[in-house]
Amino acid sequence: MNFARQLVRELKLNYGVIQAQTSGLSHEDSLLQLPFRGNCLNWVLGHLVDNRAAMLRIAGIEPLWDNTEYAARYGRESDPIIDSAQALPLEEMMANLTKAQDHLVSRLKRMTADNLDTVPTGDEQDVGAQLAFLSWHETYHTGQTEYLRQLAGMDDKVI
Repeated sequence: MNFARQLVRELKLNYGVIQAQTSGLSHEDSLLQLPFRGNCLNWVLGHLVDNRAAMLRIAGIEPLWDNTEYAARYGRESDPIIDSAQALPLEEMMANLTKAQDHLVSRLKRMTADNLDTVPTGDEQDVGAQLAFLSWHETYHTGQTEYLRQLAGMDDKVI
Protein backbone atom coordinates (compact mmCIF):
# COMPACT_ATOMS: atom_id res chain seq x y z
CA MET A 1 0.00 0.00 0.00
CA ASN A 2 1.44 3.38 -0.91
CA PHE A 3 1.78 6.14 1.65
CA ALA A 4 -1.03 8.39 0.36
CA ARG A 5 -3.48 5.46 0.39
CA GLN A 6 -2.44 4.66 3.96
CA LEU A 7 -3.14 8.25 5.00
CA VAL A 8 -6.56 8.07 3.31
CA ARG A 9 -7.27 4.85 5.22
CA GLU A 10 -6.30 6.46 8.55
CA LEU A 11 -8.35 9.58 7.89
CA LYS A 12 -11.39 7.51 6.95
CA LEU A 13 -11.05 5.44 10.12
CA ASN A 14 -10.79 8.58 12.27
CA TYR A 15 -13.73 10.20 10.51
CA GLY A 16 -15.88 7.12 11.05
CA VAL A 17 -15.02 7.06 14.75
CA ILE A 18 -15.81 10.77 15.10
CA GLN A 19 -19.16 10.32 13.36
CA ALA A 20 -20.04 7.41 15.63
CA GLN A 21 -18.95 9.20 18.80
CA THR A 22 -20.95 12.35 17.98
CA SER A 23 -24.09 10.53 16.84
CA GLY A 24 -27.09 11.49 18.95
CA LEU A 25 -25.29 14.27 20.80
CA SER A 26 -26.65 17.80 21.04
CA HIS A 27 -24.72 21.02 20.79
CA GLU A 28 -25.12 21.39 24.56
CA ASP A 29 -23.63 17.90 25.03
CA SER A 30 -20.59 19.01 23.04
CA LEU A 31 -19.94 21.82 25.54
CA LEU A 32 -19.76 19.65 28.67
CA GLN A 33 -16.48 20.12 30.50
CA LEU A 34 -14.48 17.35 32.10
CA PRO A 35 -14.11 17.54 35.91
CA PHE A 36 -10.35 17.89 35.42
CA ARG A 37 -8.08 19.83 33.07
CA GLY A 38 -9.14 19.14 29.50
CA ASN A 39 -11.29 20.40 26.68
CA CYS A 40 -14.91 19.81 25.75
CA LEU A 41 -15.98 17.83 22.68
CA ASN A 42 -16.75 21.03 20.78
CA TRP A 43 -13.16 22.21 21.24
CA VAL A 44 -11.75 18.81 20.23
CA LEU A 45 -13.86 18.79 17.06
CA GLY A 46 -12.89 22.35 16.22
CA HIS A 47 -9.28 21.46 16.80
CA LEU A 48 -9.64 18.55 14.38
CA VAL A 49 -11.14 20.85 11.74
CA ASP A 50 -8.23 23.24 12.30
CA ASN A 51 -5.83 20.29 11.99
CA ARG A 52 -7.50 19.29 8.71
CA ALA A 53 -7.06 22.89 7.49
CA ALA A 54 -3.32 22.53 8.10
CA MET A 55 -3.30 19.21 6.26
CA LEU A 56 -5.10 20.75 3.29
CA ARG A 57 -2.58 23.62 3.13
CA ILE A 58 0.34 21.17 3.24
CA ALA A 59 -1.31 19.07 0.52
CA GLY A 60 -1.56 22.16 -1.66
CA ILE A 61 -5.27 22.93 -1.32
CA GLU A 62 -6.90 26.05 0.04
CA PRO A 63 -8.48 25.04 3.36
CA LEU A 64 -12.21 25.38 3.75
CA TRP A 65 -11.79 26.80 7.23
CA ASP A 66 -9.09 29.40 7.28
CA ASN A 67 -10.78 31.90 9.55
CA THR A 68 -8.23 33.19 12.05
CA GLU A 69 -10.94 33.75 14.67
CA TYR A 70 -11.90 30.07 14.61
CA ALA A 71 -8.31 28.93 14.38
CA ALA A 72 -7.55 31.00 17.48
CA ARG A 73 -10.62 29.61 19.29
CA TYR A 74 -9.76 25.97 18.55
CA GLY A 75 -6.00 26.11 18.09
CA ARG A 76 -3.36 24.54 20.28
CA GLU A 77 -3.32 25.92 23.83
CA SER A 78 -6.43 28.06 23.29
CA ASP A 79 -8.65 28.68 26.30
CA PRO A 80 -11.36 26.14 27.11
CA ILE A 81 -14.80 26.86 25.67
CA ILE A 82 -17.07 27.57 28.60
CA ASP A 83 -20.29 28.75 26.95
CA SER A 84 -22.28 28.32 23.77
CA ALA A 85 -21.54 31.84 22.51
CA GLN A 86 -17.85 30.89 22.16
CA ALA A 87 -18.49 27.76 20.12
CA LEU A 88 -19.54 26.83 16.63
CA PRO A 89 -22.75 24.79 16.68
CA LEU A 90 -22.07 21.05 16.68
CA GLU A 91 -23.97 20.55 13.42
CA GLU A 92 -21.90 23.23 11.67
CA MET A 93 -18.69 21.78 13.11
CA MET A 94 -19.50 18.34 11.74
CA ALA A 95 -20.41 19.84 8.34
CA ASN A 96 -16.99 21.55 8.27
CA LEU A 97 -15.28 18.30 9.18
CA THR A 98 -17.15 16.44 6.43
CA LYS A 99 -16.14 19.01 3.81
CA ALA A 100 -12.52 18.89 4.95
CA GLN A 101 -12.63 15.07 4.86
CA ASP A 102 -13.95 15.01 1.31
CA HIS A 103 -11.42 17.53 -0.01
CA LEU A 104 -8.45 15.98 1.77
CA VAL A 105 -9.22 12.41 0.71
CA SER A 106 -9.77 13.54 -2.87
CA ARG A 107 -6.42 15.37 -2.90
CA LEU A 108 -4.49 12.53 -1.28
CA LYS A 109 -5.81 10.07 -3.85
CA ARG A 110 -4.22 12.24 -6.56
CA MET A 111 -0.87 12.80 -4.83
CA THR A 112 2.22 11.11 -6.20
CA ALA A 113 5.34 9.94 -4.40
CA ASP A 114 7.09 13.04 -5.78
CA ASN A 115 4.39 15.27 -4.23
CA LEU A 116 4.86 13.59 -0.87
CA ASP A 117 8.66 13.73 -1.03
CA THR A 118 8.74 17.47 -1.75
CA VAL A 119 10.25 19.60 1.01
CA PRO A 120 8.49 22.98 0.97
CA THR A 121 10.71 26.06 1.07
CA GLY A 122 11.56 26.93 4.64
CA ASP A 123 10.51 23.53 6.03
CA GLU A 124 12.72 20.76 7.33
CA GLN A 125 10.33 17.88 6.63
CA ASP A 126 8.79 16.71 3.39
CA VAL A 127 5.06 16.91 2.74
CA GLY A 128 4.53 13.23 3.56
CA ALA A 129 6.21 13.51 6.96
CA GLN A 130 4.18 16.60 7.83
CA LEU A 131 0.93 14.89 6.84
CA ALA A 132 1.89 11.75 8.77
CA PHE A 133 2.46 13.77 11.95
CA LEU A 134 -0.86 15.59 11.59
CA SER A 135 -2.65 12.28 10.99
CA TRP A 136 -1.12 10.89 14.19
CA HIS A 137 -2.12 14.08 16.04
CA GLU A 138 -5.68 13.68 14.78
CA THR A 139 -5.81 10.07 15.96
CA TYR A 140 -4.78 11.18 19.45
CA HIS A 141 -7.72 13.60 19.63
CA THR A 142 -10.13 11.18 17.96
CA GLY A 143 -9.57 8.83 20.90
CA GLN A 144 -10.65 11.58 23.29
CA THR A 145 -14.11 11.65 21.71
CA GLU A 146 -15.02 8.37 23.38
CA TYR A 147 -14.71 9.83 26.87
CA LEU A 148 -16.40 13.05 25.88
CA ARG A 149 -19.37 11.08 24.52
CA GLN A 150 -19.64 9.23 27.83
CA LEU A 151 -19.49 12.54 29.71
CA ALA A 152 -22.79 13.38 27.96
CA GLY A 153 -24.36 10.36 29.70
CA MET A 154 -24.52 8.05 26.70
CA ASP A 155 -23.19 5.03 28.65
CA ASP A 156 -22.63 3.01 25.49
CA LYS A 157 -19.84 1.57 23.41
CA VAL A 158 -19.81 2.67 19.78
CA ILE A 159 -16.50 1.18 18.65
